[in-house]
Amino acid sequence: MNQIRRYLLTLVILGLCFKGISQDSKEVLKLSLTEAQDFALQNNRAMKNAKIDVLSADKRIWETIAMGLPQLGFSANYQHQFVVPELSFGSYLDPSSLPEGFITNTDIMKAYKQSPKVPLGVPDNTTFDFTLSQLIFSGEYIVGLQATRVFKEISVNSLAKTESSTKETVAGTYHLYLVLCESLRVLKASLASVDQTYKDAQKMNEQGFNEETDVDQIKISLSNLQRLVASVESQREVSLKLLKYQLGMDISQNVELTDSLPAMIQQGNIQYLAAPVFDYEKSIDYKIVRNLESSSALFVRREESKYLPTVSAFYRRHEQTHQPSFNFAVKDLVGVGLNIPIFTSGTRTSRVSQAKFDLEKARINSENAAQGLILEFETALTTYQTAHGNFLTNSESILLSRKVYLKTLVKYKEGISTSFELAQNQSQFLAAEQAYYTSILTLLNAKAKLDRILTVK
Repeated sequence: MNQIRRYLLTLVILGLCFKGISQDSKEVLKLSLTEAQDFALQNNRAMKNAKIDVLSADKRIWETIAMGLPQLGFSANYQHQFVVPELSFGSYLDPSSLPEGFITNTDIMKAYKQSPKVPLGVPDNTTFDFTLSQLIFSGEYIVGLQATRVFKEISVNSLAKTESSTKETVAGTYHLYLVLCESLRVLKASLASVDQTYKDAQKMNEQGFNEETDVDQIKISLSNLQRLVASVESQREVSLKLLKYQLGMDISQNVELTDSLPAMIQQGNIQYLAAPVFDYEKSIDYKIVRNLESSSALFVRREESKYLPTVSAFYRRHEQTHQPSFNFAVKDLVGVGLNIPIFTSGTRTSRVSQAKFDLEKARINSENAAQGLILEFETALTTYQTAHGNFLTNSESILLSRKVYLKTLVKYKEGISTSFELAQNQSQFLAAEQAYYTSILTLLNAKAKLDRILTVK
């Protein structure tokens, strides 16, 4: 009975846990743009890979450092000799074999005996070697230590570049979703208005107050607007799934975006309508280019360091499980190695020259990158200011076109305007609406690009 109770209790606890998990997965995650970007920096898959690259760079740096630290090695070797070679020292005179008293030549000859054979090894033996080595001097190693700092900077700056690119990408999709939501809201309101106009036109036609072509014209407008609403709804759903993918979250997670378009537009106006100051030397892209130039300079020094000698020392301990009778193996050995490069038929000189050419190209690339970044900033700033002008123009245009459309709708209901004029003004209003929201998206994306360009780490 106790076991059954424990089993039932376990099932109840697991049921509550799974219920809590299912409820958590259905909770709505509310995100502002800044919160969405921070979420992506922690969960975006490209960001995770970039962070792994930084950790890997730390290990590679230590790998380089460890090459100049003491190295201890151990080796074991077992060998079996089927035939052990033997050494014989020939015959020798055994004084104990000589008789007492007078000794003849025959006695002396008989006193010579064959010496026993001495094995020069053992049939089975296991040897152990312990070797401790230390690099004393190496120009290439010294340059390698200097290169670890540059390599670390490259990995950190690459991470920063991935962060700024991820934030820009997330901002673009975030803007797109909000624009589609706002556009869909206006389109649905227009759809409801046109649908009511269509129903009114049908009733008027039944009573003989208008022609059937008027009803058909409004029905065409209604059908076009329905297709447009369906298309925008589909685009909105796709954009939200894309945003979830960029954030690194599950596609089924419920998300609510809390920022508003007017607030983001106002923030961009405060930042960028007054021209900001751009220092290309603080740009992540420029820092990466400078890192590559530093790497090329170190590569030159590395090739030049190959002219220098390499000095190393070692200590070796040799042990055997079975000692042969004649053992010439030295148990303890200390030594110093010196390697001096003397003549390579111009190979080193050629490599140094190639490295210097690469360094010169890297310096040219740095100069080119500086000018390119200045041009990119000025172009992005001009794009933003132009987009802001278009936004103001389209804001006025949508108000005017809506005003004209509503007046035409009133005139149509009063029988003063035709269905053709109503459809024409409605199309004009929808075109103005599309241009208005397109200008908002262009303006906000231009802001996101400026945010990336001006990112400083």
